[in-house]
Amino acid sequence: MAKVRSPEDLEKIRREILAERKPDKPIIAVCVSTGCSALGAGKVVEALREELKKHGLEGKVEIKETGCMGFCELGPRLIIYPGEIPYFKVKPEDASEIVSKTVLKGEAVEKLFYTDPVTGEKIQKLEEVPFYKHQVRLLLEANARIDPKKIEDYIALGGYSALAKALTQMTPEQVIEEVKKANLRGRGGGGFPAGRKWETTRNAPGEPKYVIVNCDEGDPGAFMDRTLMEGNPHSVLEGLIIGAYAIGAREGFIYVREEYPTAVENITKAIKQAEEYGFLGENLLGTGFSFKVRIHRGAGAFVSGESSALMSAIEGRVGEPRPKYIHTAVRGIWDKPSCLNNVETWANVPLIILKGAEWFKGIGTPGSSGTKIFSLVGKVNNTGLVEVPMGITLRDLIYKIGGGIRGGKKFKAVQTGGPSGGFIPEKYLDLPVDFDELTKVGSMMGSGGMIVMDEDTCIVDVTRYYIDFLSQESCGKCVPCREGLKQALTILNRICGGQGRAEDIQTLEDLCELLQTASLCALGTTAANPIATSINYFREEYEAHILDRQCPAKVCKALTAYYIDPEKCQACFICMRNCPVKAISGEKDIVHVIDQEKCIRCGVCFQVCPFDSVEKFSPPTPPPARYGIKAKRVKKKGEVKK
Repeated sequence: MAKVRSPEDLEKIRREILAERKPDKPIIAVCVSTGCSALGAGKVVEALREELKKHGLEGKVEIKETGCMGFCELGPRLIIYPGEIPYFKVKPEDASEIVSKTVLKGEAVEKLFYTDPVTGEKIQKLEEVPFYKHQVRLLLEANARIDPKKIEDYIALGGYSALAKALTQMTPEQVIEEVKKANLRGRGGGGFPAGRKWETTRNAPGEPKYVIVNCDEGDPGAFMDRTLMEGNPHSVLEGLIIGAYAIGAREGFIYVREEYPTAVENITKAIKQAEEYGFLGENLLGTGFSFKVRIHRGAGAFVSGESSALMSAIEGRVGEPRPKYIHTAVRGIWDKPSCLNNVETWANVPLIILKGAEWFKGIGTPGSSGTKIFSLVGKVNNTGLVEVPMGITLRDLIYKIGGGIRGGKKFKAVQTGGPSGGFIPEKYLDLPVDFDELTKVGSMMGSGGMIVMDEDTCIVDVTRYYIDFLSQESCGKCVPCREGLKQALTILNRICGGQGRAEDIQTLEDLCELLQTASLCALGTTAANPIATSINYFREEYEAHILDRQCPAKVCKALTAYYIDPEKCQACFICMRNCPVKAISGEKDIVHVIDQEKCIRCGVCFQVCPFDSVEKFSPPTPPPARYGIKAKRVKKKGEVKK
């Protein structure tokens, strides 16, 4: 393969790739990302291949295995070109109909279209599906058109044109200035301006300099970086090479957490292909600039997402943070200037270089330009990966894109920023989502995790979950974080266990102040967010747990009891058979009763009852008197009372 030695070579190769592709050739693009693969996308691909073979269509119809298309709730997903026909929840048994009707006859398989849950209407165009209608998919749009293992797909869509422009038409200083003008802020946490960080590293004394991709995405429920790395690795790689040119780095690292094997596989392939084409290695595009990239697989520690801890891990040492008297941009890996940005930040760079800073600033808000990818999960109807302009309100995200709260329940809170973020209550639903506005209400953007909670969520219990996670993930190097989180967890366990003390809330607030002011790194300082916001916005729940010994959401086991409503019980024996401690008694046609002395409050009966006759109560509030009735004959459904 001849290497690309100039922008002209790149354009020539692009034209050759496009010339070999017939615009009317049918393409079935199937999402095989981690999410859709878990739902059986691999079997769908196999079934489609078998069906094409059966009809003699091998070579005439292409199956393109792509990255995430979003809307993980309705995977496996596929799109058929030309025509861009979107299908949802595709099963292997649908392959026959897809090939025989859509591929051969151009007819739609209506049952696979998106169905509006309110009107029942079948929506045939992707841009009319509410989940996609309100998004601006600058980074995710290409996922449906690219096989991440084929560099030719990326080049065909204009890939590496930004690199060619930067290397041949711009000085390193001009590249940095363009990124600064665009106001690109780091998408991995605090939102520090990327251009300023690049400039600091470029001007810092010492050689060599390094550039690093942070793909150590450890937030529960977050998968933004994984999706970009799996679905479009060349966009990240191109951004990294441009950054290296601007900063003056000759070597870069891509740090990927061990739990992302597909991401590692795809970026490894992308690096090899980029080297073959001449986008990596010596004398890139004949400009004299040389650059190489190495992959480092992280051991999975959450704290390694912190810049100095990540760099320590790359050096081969334990991934522990170090005091930042001097920032890693000045003294990072092996005490050399090192620029670290996350996957999404690097992927935005080619767009800025190609389309310009003013175009990028035209999207979002004055303080937070561009789009942001969020993993929208939790008690929301439409879960998945969404990309929206900065400044969209939480209400629009949750209700227009997310489709509202599941089961018609009432919204309670949304947590942004992962376990280190804060709980945002209903009164802030119209808050614009950007770096500064989220910080004002005690939360943060973080890497883009967004977990929606409904009325059945116990905020105290969820706070305990996150503090437990952060306590386990603390490296233990500094006392405020190590011991502060341990003490906070002890208190929260006590409160959820029905043993809360009147002084516990004040003690938790004091621990928040300690964590924020004295912790060594951001894991400790931001660990205060879930505690502080939960107390600030949901103090009444803490008081109910501590003073009334009640869990309003009926979640905490020690404060929840289960009873069987005799008016609903059908004596079906299902709860009896599933009770692990034999605490339920009853006979044929006789109402079942739970022995509260034996009950361990596991909730199995509540989960398995098909008639919703098992109900929760939060003692000491007693249930209605009828719930303790024994030996009462069951009133069957539809039976008229005499």
